[in-house]
Amino acid sequence: MSTKRCYYETLEVERNADDTKLKAAFRKLAMKWHPDRNPGDKTSEIKFKEINEAYEVLKDGEKRAAYDRFGHAAFEQGGVGGGHPGFGAGFASSFSDIFEDLFGMAGQRARGGRERGADLRYNMEISLEEAFQGKTAQIEIPVSVTCESCSGTGAKAGTKPKTCSMCGGAGRVRQAQGFFTLERTCPGCQGRGQMIEDACPSCSGSGRVTRERTLSVNIPQGVEDGTRIRLAGEGEAGVRGGPSGDLYIFLSLSAHQFFQRDGADLHCRVPISMVTAALGGEFEVPTIDKGKTKVKVPAGTQTGRRFRIASKGMPVLRSRQTGDMYVQVAVETPQNLTKKQQELLTEFEKLSSGATQPEAAGFFTKVKEFFGSRAAN
Repeated sequence: MSTKRCYYETLEVERNADDTKLKAAFRKLAMKWHPDRNPGDKTSEIKFKEINEAYEVLKDGEKRAAYDRFGHAAFEQGGVGGGHPGFGAGFASSFSDIFEDLFGMAGQRARGGRERGADLRYNMEISLEEAFQGKTAQIEIPVSVTCESCSGTGAKAGTKPKTCSMCGGAGRVRQAQGFFTLERTCPGCQGRGQMIEDACPSCSGSGRVTRERTLSVNIPQGVEDGTRIRLAGEGEAGVRGGPSGDLYIFLSLSAHQFFQRDGADLHCRVPISMVTAALGGEFEVPTIDKGKTKVKVPAGTQTGRRFRIASKGMPVLRSRQTGDMYVQVAVETPQNLTKKQQELLTEFEKLSSGATQPEAAGFFTKVKEFFGSRAAN
């Protein structure tokens, strides 16, 4: 009597599980117990063999029916199935599938030599105003497109690619190494599965030619520096009829003469006269929407004070929100004074007291106290 564990229990599925559930269970367990994920763990190796053996039987309709009727005896000496279900071509296929899931080895090539085209990158600089308004831009890029002469096959007109004799068109060759059956890219066709004897003269057998292409790019409102826009299928054409890659537009914002951006908010620095700062007043500043707004300055305003103008910043990407605009003032010290101006300022200084310049008066009072304490010691 067989002491093997039930295949359904090994895969942790019910006896009425369909093919989809079987496959999902197998992949989950294979990823968990794969020896490469559990190096040196003998238990993992044993479990990995068990789940592969169970899946190879249950995924096959005839083998599964025999197992359901006779159990493990169906595959033992003289049994219905014959041979060991855990090895051979079937196991190699299952192992290959899970190996690709684990390590991302599912290549871009397929039988017939088709290979996905490369992704392309295009750097575009736009102004802050364009980022505010959004725009539709036209760009021209050199890109590989499918060769019209051979329709992307790479073979000369009137001829066809031939199946690779080394791999039989699979693009991969297998090699047994102990318990495992390893696969590698076919050296004869470089994984394409086909060989071209007479190459197309227009594309030299690649199935692609370089052309200038004009594309329309929609730039939404509120994009920020470094925003990436993907144009699916607008990259290089695939090899020998394979799918095209994608085009990625990377945006950068040029420096603005007035504004600095911080997320959705805009900041600008405005110099004002000493008189305006002292007596109060107002001035106009431009806004990013090509308008202008007034900023009222109260009397006694100091350098660095900020004024907030609500909803005059940048739109937030893919939303209805808008940032604010912040105006920071810098009091400008007069230069190149005339003699009369100097006399007036000197007179003003004489009439000034601590009440007109409290910060300066307070600072120098502390300075005197500091030096006085040092002299006393």
